[in-house]
Amino acid sequence: MGKLWGGRFAGATDALAHRFNASLPFDVQLYDEDITGSVAWALTLGGAGILTADEVATIIGGLEQVRAEFQGNTIVFDQADEDIHTVVERRLTELVGPVGGKLHTGRSRNDQVATDFRLWTMRAVDRLQGHLAALQRALLASARANLELPMPGYTHLQHAQPVTWGHWALSHFWPLARDAGRLAAARAAAAVLPLGSGALAGTPVAVDRQALAAGLGFAAASQNSLDAVADRDFALDFLYAAAVLGVHLSRLAEQLILFSSAEFGFAVLDDAYTTGSSLMPQKKNPDTLELARGKAGRLIGHLAGLLATLKGLPSAYDKDLQEDKEPLFDAAETLELALPVMAGVVGTLRLRPERMAAQLEPGLLATELADYLVRRGVPFRQAHELVGQAVQLAETRQVTLADLSLADMQTISEQFEAGALDVFDVAAALAGRQVMGGTAPQALQQQLAAAEAAVD
Repeated sequence: MGKLWGGRFAGATDALAHRFNASLPFDVQLYDEDITGSVAWALTLGGAGILTADEVATIIGGLEQVRAEFQGNTIVFDQADEDIHTVVERRLTELVGPVGGKLHTGRSRNDQVATDFRLWTMRAVDRLQGHLAALQRALLASARANLELPMPGYTHLQHAQPVTWGHWALSHFWPLARDAGRLAAARAAAAVLPLGSGALAGTPVAVDRQALAAGLGFAAASQNSLDAVADRDFALDFLYAAAVLGVHLSRLAEQLILFSSAEFGFAVLDDAYTTGSSLMPQKKNPDTLELARGKAGRLIGHLAGLLATLKGLPSAYDKDLQEDKEPLFDAAETLELALPVMAGVVGTLRLRPERMAAQLEPGLLATELADYLVRRGVPFRQAHELVGQAVQLAETRQVTLADLSLADMQTISEQFEAGALDVFDVAAALAGRQVMGGTAPQALQQQLAAAEAAVD
């Protein structure tokens, strides 16, 4: 069939230029969306009187045969094929004859590819939402089973205050809930139909674009044909959602790498999600977690790259826009692997409560001692200073804060009385944080219920 645009040219395209120009190696992924959009367009042309009923039936039958060839991996590519649209139209014409050439009436590759790409993005979001929910459920299951298991909490990677494993696990659930919202917003941005915009000025065919949009599963039709063929904001939205999700997976991975190390020992990774060393027989490496952490950089790079590509485009459609697909294809594929792997890691994690308990040292309760003074009427800033002096005294004597006697504390301030020694109780400290989102058992149960409702 040759190129879709060859009539104006007397000379052939340079072979290397053809290879540089071709997008088929990656946009072949759009074959199903391209055929779905073409079926809808054939029906639209029929409704507008451009095609007869027999021609519509012939074209749709041919398109479905092409779809079957793609699905069965029997499609044969031609050296002249430069993109997925060329392949589909060429093969359609081979199957049904010249009537296949009528399908492109009133349609440009500009609005065609934008439609295909938006359909693909909507479907990709739907797949990712399922994987994301599976990871959320794995975190919920871990939280539910260990809701009140005490462990040290950290800021600056230093002992801070006691929390529970359930509280920690849920702290990684809620970022994923926000990720689900960002993905949903990206899907909504993609759900605007550009088909019917032509190359840039709209189609001369009398098309009910709202009905066309509804038939293809879009929420609306685009308002401006110039904007419709150039708009890739939805792609940026998708890559932003993917990048933030990658950052959240990286943070979860980093903490699990630390918690499963010999230095922490809070958790043991299942053999199914670790690898060994080619030299050191004892090693059990968290490679899957390290890859999840590393791929966040890749996802961030895709967003930055497409932003840079789009920032200087002058007109409705420019060939630069061909660079929009590979970042999204790769981001989706990356997350479709990373999310199930992370769900598997979390779901098979074995906790070691005894190692957590060994790290619940009295310094974690220094804030409780300050709160004790506050309850006695001491201003918090003064209480903070007094407890800091007590911590310094314990360090000087090379003992824990709880090892100080009441007499030791009273050398710092007479505000320390007998009840001061009662604050060194982890269970009481956890139970004292009854505020919504806190560590008290009732607050944890409420948070767990909210998380289960959110993922359902």
